[in-house]
Amino acid sequence: MATRVIIVRHGQSVYNTQQIIQGRCDESILTETGFADAHKVGAALSKLNFDAVYCSSLQRAKQTAETIMPYLPGSVELQPMDNLMEIDLPLWEKLHKSDVAEKFPEDYRCWKERPHEFRMVIPTEEGSREHFPVLALHQQAQQFWQEILPRHQGKTILIVAHNGINRCLISTAIGIPPARYHSIRQSNCCINVLNFTGGWGEQVQLESLNQTSHLGYALPTLRERQKGLRLLLVRHGETEWNRASRFQGQIDIPLNDNGRKQGKQAGEFLKEVPIDFAVSSPMVRPKETAEMILQSHSQVTLELQDEFREISHGLWEGKLEAEIKQEYADLLRRWQEAPETVQMPEGENLQQVLERAVACWNEMVKSAADSPTELKTGLIVAHDAINKVILCYILGLGTESFWSIKQGNGAVSVIDYPKGGEKAPVLQAMNITTHLSGGVLDQTAAGAL
Repeated sequence: MATRVIIVRHGQSVYNTQQIIQGRCDESILTETGFADAHKVGAALSKLNFDAVYCSSLQRAKQTAETIMPYLPGSVELQPMDNLMEIDLPLWEKLHKSDVAEKFPEDYRCWKERPHEFRMVIPTEEGSREHFPVLALHQQAQQFWQEILPRHQGKTILIVAHNGINRCLISTAIGIPPARYHSIRQSNCCINVLNFTGGWGEQVQLESLNQTSHLGYALPTLRERQKGLRLLLVRHGETEWNRASRFQGQIDIPLNDNGRKQGKQAGEFLKEVPIDFAVSSPMVRPKETAEMILQSHSQVTLELQDEFREISHGLWEGKLEAEIKQEYADLLRRWQEAPETVQMPEGENLQQVLERAVACWNEMVKSAADSPTELKTGLIVAHDAINKVILCYILGLGTESFWSIKQGNGAVSVIDYPKGGEKAPVLQAMNITTHLSGGVLDQTAAGAL
């Protein structure tokens, strides 16, 4: 039975509004907005039963957790932990971000571009010591998991902490390298969901990242003065074969009634979002989903890209898992446990899917991100496997992490290229399904690909 972990970032703090680096400084407290948003988190989580609630020992996280607690059913206690404290940046704490960039230009550039190499030389009574903040935070996150997971196998726990440590909790869980520290976003009072299939070191699924719908805005807000490219990556709506867990692959199965409903819900969800261009797999299920989303964006022409076609399952296509198990038991087990090792009989392997999808993705990014003076937004509608390999690529993960990424029917993910196509992207949000169910958990069909 899976252990579900819901991770929340603290509400807006005084230092957040002033653009001051907080780190482990414990002077900053929540603003009125921070408290108001914490109440919204509590309401969003009020129907879930938690076995335990942990928070950082720093007061901005404790205030957020204490505001959430009255909404939760049962009599669970709040447990503050030092292992959930924010990243330790002792030489920069209480400095304005612009002052840090001006006073420490080389270090600041390293922090932004090579966070795994970023170091501080800390004066001590004996002389000095080297401190690698991001590497140390990764180790801290791993220690937290190793301590906490054995206590709550098969249960649901809540964590309320900070931007940096939340990134590292997610990263260490699914294997994102420290070099990609800045590749995932954590908005104030956002909600993330992780599912651990067992203990530390066993398979973990990132169900959703940086949900903000409960705060009143569908997608994470754009950074002030942001330019570059924003891409909305959507999985097609449900088909009858998804519901039956029948392998579709490249058989052109249309949406069912629920799938069409999901397409309309995704369209309503993205109705107010400016869209400049749209791309879809040519298969009927994503194409129909894209067309429903674009009903509110009639000026946009839908482009079809064959490279975004779903994985070819070869001889597995059209079959239920139970039928495949009868003939390909060993191969099916490997697909479930080590998908990167599987060559589908008369079909594709994940590396082939990755290469064609990522090549098309990068070419699209290159051509779309050619205007550094303005923001451009694109819609891409594709399939489970296609979306997963693209998201793995963005996070610095290989195809061995394929099952670590969840993509529900009709789900929306947001990828930003704030500095153009040549620089690393940021996964702003992933697998948002709140427009389908109204809740924080993905309720879409488990389904086969």
